[in-house]
Amino acid sequence: MGLPILVLGESGSGKTYSIKNFEPDEVGIFAVEKSILPFKKKFRIAKHANYETIMTCFKNKPKLKTYIIDDSQYLLVNEMFDKAKDTGYGKFTDIALHFRNLIHYINHQLPDDIIVYFLHHTETDGNTGRIKAKTVGKMLDNQLTVEGCFSIVLLASVEGTEHFFITQSDGYTTAKSPEGMFEVRIPNDLKAVDDAVREYYSISSEENKEEEEAKQDG
Repeated sequence: MGLPILVLGESGSGKTYSIKNFEPDEVGIFAVEKSILPFKKKFRIAKHANYETIMTCFKNKPKLKTYIIDDSQYLLVNEMFDKAKDTGYGKFTDIALHFRNLIHYINHQLPDDIIVYFLHHTETDGNTGRIKAKTVGKMLDNQLTVEGCFSIVLLASVEGTEHFFITQSDGYTTAKSPEGMFEVRIPNDLKAVDDAVREYYSISSEENKEEEEAKQDG
């Protein structure tokens, strides 16, 4: 089973910028809406990505160990606008089902050493005041609860000019991570996060596998 990780944050909170410290050949990026990164480093980017783009990659023996879905909430939003003239509630069921099925596939069908990051916008729950993943319709919130499908939820935040990730909830966010994996507040460096997660769960990346093989050969 693969490992999906949810990275929440408002626009401008540093979600996409956190990709920067990866090497270009380490990570594949599915750019759902915007296709220009906030830095000059060149990465492999599948522009205007949708469910078909993502699932085709995952079902055809993915070659990388780390993937990023940038602005994953637009998978929901774009489908909602595409079906804006459809009547009835069936369209909201389809929207929720497609998003749930993507997460489900990653959790149950991808190889153990693949991590997929969902960079996702936030909204404030009108009833509880909690910061949560932005969704459309009520099905994802009431029947699924998006954050419940992820073992790790990070919240990108900003104070002044400092950008960082929050890894644990203070009661007003849905951030969470396993005991001892992170400090409560860490730099917004997704490469460092990836390394920490792989070390914690003993998940080998391709680079680590090559190092292990070299040691054995030596």
